[in-house]
Amino acid sequence: MRTALRRLAATTLTALALAAPLGHPALAGAAPAGTAAGHTQRADQSQQFVSLSVDSVTPGTVTTSSVPTVTVTGTIRNVGDRAVSDLQMRLQRGPMVATPTALRTVLTAGQDDFDTVGPFTRIRDRLDVGQSAGFTVALPLRSTESASLNIDEPGVYPLLVNVNGTPEYGGTARLDDARFLLPVLGVPRDPTVSDSDAGPVPPSTSDPVAVTLMWPLADRPRLAAGITGSADEKPRLVDDELAASLAQGGRLEQLVAAADFATGDDLDRDQRLRQSMCLAVDPDLLVTVDAMSRGYLVVDDPADPTGPAREGTGQAAATEWLGTLRQLASRMCVTALPYAQTDLTALHRVGDATLTARALSRPADLVDGLLGVTSVRGLTWPDSGVLDPAAAAELSGLGPTALLAANTVPDATGQPKVPLDGGNNGDPLYAALFDVSAATALAAVGATPQTPTFTPDAARYDLTEDSRTARLQDAIGAMTWEALTARSTGARMADAAPRSLLLVPPQQWTPDGDEARAVLSVTSTMLRSGLAVPRSVPEILDHPASPPPLRLTYPDQAVKDGAPATVADAAAASAPEIDALTETLVYDPQSTLTPDGFTGPLEADLLRAMSTSGRRDSDRSIATATAEQRVAQVRSALDRVYGSVTVLAPGGAYTLASEQSPLLFVARNDLPVGITVRLRLSAPDGMTITDIGDQQLPARGSRALQVPAQVTETGKMVVDVALTTVTGRELGEPTSVSVRSNSYGKLLAIITGCAGALLLLLAGRRLWHRFRGQPDPADEGYEGP
Repeated sequence: MRTALRRLAATTLTALALAAPLGHPALAGAAPAGTAAGHTQRADQSQQFVSLSVDSVTPGTVTTSSVPTVTVTGTIRNVGDRAVSDLQMRLQRGPMVATPTALRTVLTAGQDDFDTVGPFTRIRDRLDVGQSAGFTVALPLRSTESASLNIDEPGVYPLLVNVNGTPEYGGTARLDDARFLLPVLGVPRDPTVSDSDAGPVPPSTSDPVAVTLMWPLADRPRLAAGITGSADEKPRLVDDELAASLAQGGRLEQLVAAADFATGDDLDRDQRLRQSMCLAVDPDLLVTVDAMSRGYLVVDDPADPTGPAREGTGQAAATEWLGTLRQLASRMCVTALPYAQTDLTALHRVGDATLTARALSRPADLVDGLLGVTSVRGLTWPDSGVLDPAAAAELSGLGPTALLAANTVPDATGQPKVPLDGGNNGDPLYAALFDVSAATALAAVGATPQTPTFTPDAARYDLTEDSRTARLQDAIGAMTWEALTARSTGARMADAAPRSLLLVPPQQWTPDGDEARAVLSVTSTMLRSGLAVPRSVPEILDHPASPPPLRLTYPDQAVKDGAPATVADAAAASAPEIDALTETLVYDPQSTLTPDGFTGPLEADLLRAMSTSGRRDSDRSIATATAEQRVAQVRSALDRVYGSVTVLAPGGAYTLASEQSPLLFVARNDLPVGITVRLRLSAPDGMTITDIGDQQLPARGSRALQVPAQVTETGKMVVDVALTTVTGRELGEPTSVSVRSNSYGKLLAIITGCAGALLLLLAGRRLWHRFRGQPDPADEGYEGP
């Protein structure tokens, strides 16, 4: 854990301090207030006494017009098993962050690295077990009259809030600390000095960055699985949480509202922020919200998607949110995300062309149709930020530009777009590379902090130990670091073009309104101050990429964060069946429900099952169980579809009127779309049956099927009957028909032939006698009239 990593060296001395008598000078380690020498030790993580949380930092971003003092407020809580007394606190600062890697690693550094220290301030005499108390600690940015943070130039600085205290039965110890980044975009005037040397220090704008900010709108899959399309039934959701997210103050409502406000004409008069932003929308979210806007149901049990359900509460919120988003999208760049944040490696493993098209090619059309815009094509943003080389080379509909983490292309040199080795299906494939440190820090912002797949191992730690305020500070610091760190003169002369700063939060991002506005505000501040210039997504896509193609890497973490192989294999088994079923359904121009509209939700369910949503949570088992349940429900839905088309056997025995009488059957289709079927019959000996070929059954209707048959034997026969799709998949339950034949077969033919021959013989004999004028012996005794 993060605390253990940065405080391991403290364990032994603290244990001795706690074992010592109260006030023992050799082991208490208490330093005089304001001195740097007394670095007291914090107890081992298993003996934590207090928990420190930062609630606000003022100013959160320092500019030349800011107040000259940094003030931190927060809460301290006794989480131990004993009271703590004499609680004191101070601010400490580490050196300006010099490398992008240090933006994360400095937050786990030892306390000794924060060597600029302020005086201790007493905040509480005693804190009993379970009690909490607020605190405020402040320190000037610079001062000639008192202790200060000694910040005299713009940059990103790590700050540490250190709390000392004395637990009962122990000595003074460092009990906890909180760390965060302080971005300084300009240093305000030092009020303790009157000469010009203490005036404001603005940032250097000689080497601005070209900033692009992706603004994702996505959610975890909410539509119930295993429900085929319908023209008259309400859609079903697994829960009603999305209604709260779309309503006033909800997560998605605040994301849209913040972007709408920040890019409005009143604030963004020169449209610089608007030019630099691009809405990235998950089509699965739009499909779900659009369905909610027409009324929907919420199932009582997600494991029983066709079972009891209640009316959803978010119809009005969905309608309003969709309207606001349409207005915002009409004036901004919009691009579509892969459907339902599908794991592209799993999609490649499935290898189904129709499923791949639904995940990568069709989302843009969905977004355009539901928002009434023309979205930016040619960009694929995997939710993980990484791409498997095999998937990159073979997935159809990919790119031609993929939005990837910069560390997945190790040999990249800071260009906004680079060519990738191997291309895609014979065509070039490019990577637009985003800043790893900023993306990692942005992913930690909000209610559900996460560590992205591409984050290096050295930068991974337990995010729950930091408050939301601290995580937001870290994100703003990471966002501004590149702009505040100018290149050398030689580097600028070698490449005069602005450096690319592509800022990419996670697709399922969870900031509240204040956090979203803070991110937009600092981006706008960089643009207005000259630290950055806007660069749109279309400009990145049109930017020339110089050869040679570069190697693409795939981190081991991506396998853990990706969809399970069992889910991908189950999807691979069902996808071809859905394709075949779609082909066998009948398109009716008079019906609003098309074959694709009927089976499409099942394909979408397979994509939702392979979603990476929730796969980066500390407990992946929930996401795994949900995915496995989805593919199982698709399997059950297919079985229900197959069972809805069947052949009806006539009651009792079927009697043929003649040897060539046809067999009559009734085929029933309970599906809301027509279907093409074939009748499969097993003829017994003595019967020949003619194949009637493909037959179309109407939607929710029946049809009589007449099968020509010829019987050559008399007696009772059994005919096995079944309906199949045109590909041979059995539909419904097969049945058997008893057929009774009155045909005499060959015997009847012999008797008839003999009778005919005898008749001809007798008729000839009579004619012969008449010809000769002789009476026919058969007429003897006959007297005419």
